[in-house]
Amino acid sequence: MVNVNIHDTKNSTPHSPPIEGTGSIYYALFHKLPQDVSIADGFFEGWPNPPDKCAHRRILAESYMSVVAVDRERHLIVGFLNVVSDGVLSAYIPLLEVIPAYRHQGIGTKLVKIALEKTSHLYMVDLCCDAELMPFYEKLGMSGSNAMIRRNYDRQNASLE
Repeated sequence: MVNVNIHDTKNSTPHSPPIEGTGSIYYALFHKLPQDVSIADGFFEGWPNPPDKCAHRRILAESYMSVVAVDRERHLIVGFLNVVSDGVLSAYIPLLEVIPAYRHQGIGTKLVKIALEKTSHLYMVDLCCDAELMPFYEKLGMSGSNAMIRRNYDRQNASLE
């Protein structure tokens, strides 16, 4: 079992959230975040047509579950993972992102561990990733498989138009 504290705003004020560990990052379910937390710049690096912050917020809000890493001092989301699921049998992790300045600090690992713990009641949790990322996910207990995908790159920015 993963030993992490998920920020729950029901019993805290927006300006003094519980902190996981001793660092400046805390982890929260997106729907329980204080209103003063913003999304940092730098997500969707390398995407030719990335979602804007409004679409990014919709992705986080409308997913089955979104786990975020928040810089406590700057009140910024610096990492996130979202899960889509039927809530009964299966789940899929479409996005895991940490902005460049916060990478290689274990944030992505912590986000995956939290998501896997919170979906452990499901039969399957799947994701697709590039081959060079497979060792990262294998270290977290996932195994390689084959996948088929379809991409509509003209819809990559998630615009409503």
